[in-house]
Amino acid sequence: MDTILVTNAGSSSVKFQVFALEPNGALKREVRGQVDGIGSRPRLRATGANRAVLVDRTYENDKLRDVAAALATAGAWLREELRIDPIAIGHRVVHGGPDYSRPVRVTASVLHRLERYIPLAPLHQPYNLAPMRSILASMPSLPQVACFDTAFHRGHSALADHYALPVSLYEEGVRRYGFHGLSYEYIASALPQVAPEIAAKRVIVAHLGSGASMCALEHGRSVESTLGFTALDGLPMGTRPGQLDPGVVLYLISEKGMSPAQLQDFLYRECGLKGLSGISNDMRELQENSDPRAAFAVDYFVYRVGLNAGMLAAALQGVDAFVFTAGIGENSPKIRAAIASRLSWLGVSLDAAANADNRTKISRSDSRVPVYVVPTDEELMIARHTLSLLQEGSTAQSSTARTP
Repeated sequence: MDTILVTNAGSSSVKFQVFALEPNGALKREVRGQVDGIGSRPRLRATGANRAVLVDRTYENDKLRDVAAALATAGAWLREELRIDPIAIGHRVVHGGPDYSRPVRVTASVLHRLERYIPLAPLHQPYNLAPMRSILASMPSLPQVACFDTAFHRGHSALADHYALPVSLYEEGVRRYGFHGLSYEYIASALPQVAPEIAAKRVIVAHLGSGASMCALEHGRSVESTLGFTALDGLPMGTRPGQLDPGVVLYLISEKGMSPAQLQDFLYRECGLKGLSGISNDMRELQENSDPRAAFAVDYFVYRVGLNAGMLAAALQGVDAFVFTAGIGENSPKIRAAIASRLSWLGVSLDAAANADNRTKISRSDSRVPVYVVPTDEELMIARHTLSLLQEGSTAQSSTARTP
């Protein structure tokens, strides 16, 4: 059985999934797992296609000190105990910069170029690259594919991509990229089956999780995004502030004496819901907490989603549908209801029972703008891209072989 391994590496965890390639060319999810607590209390967990537990194993701290060691351990478990030996590995990479507008086969040269974008995604990029580097060194013949969160947005118009800065900076790569592209690409691919009546229309998709953003789709393509040069822009997130006057950054440097390293750590780790509430970066905890600061953080998040919906509606020159996805968007009826209330001016009218039941369509029949909940699947999107690139390579090799 041919399989594709998909990885999503963070600073202290590696999530992985295994997809089997079926005879008809479809991809079937066989294993879903992760290694978390890397460097502190490592734990390998995985479930099978039927959600049955396949493994739940802890390790000594010194056994799994980094992401590469964690992925090697997971890989050994897959090979030795499940007899899974993937034909390729697909990786999520947050930032592709101006160089990569589609998935690409991983090489030493590609890794070198992607290292340039570590300062633009310090919470993600170095950890995304670590397993690729390790596998390239130990198994250079195993195909690896880098799939970028920025790629789906690369078709934006110049008006959407530029900042009001000298053009020389744009040419250097200082531009609005947008992120969560793998999620939005999956939603765009799913809408023709889930809601064909809106798939080709003007749709706002809200990817609401610990990392949060929104995207304007038209004919299934990204037109505008709330995120820009880095993953600090747009909506407030678990620990990131979202849209911020650059003057605040200047103030923190000149008046608070923050160094670049301190400023980076502050903006990525101490702001957002965590900074506003002083309690938690977890929306679930904030909704359960009676402290007024928790309520304020939740209200602020909802308010900003509403504001950004207005911006995206302007970019689309109207809205035909609104879609919730990701952790908060898929699982919090309360947050969805609060956001829908702020979108009533657009013609949104929620069906309370449908929303509480987490149905696919949660708006009333007379709602001018229908509202949907569509679970995202970034891992499946990565597996599809990986398989596609493998098939392209096979076709190219076959064509070359036939050339006299």
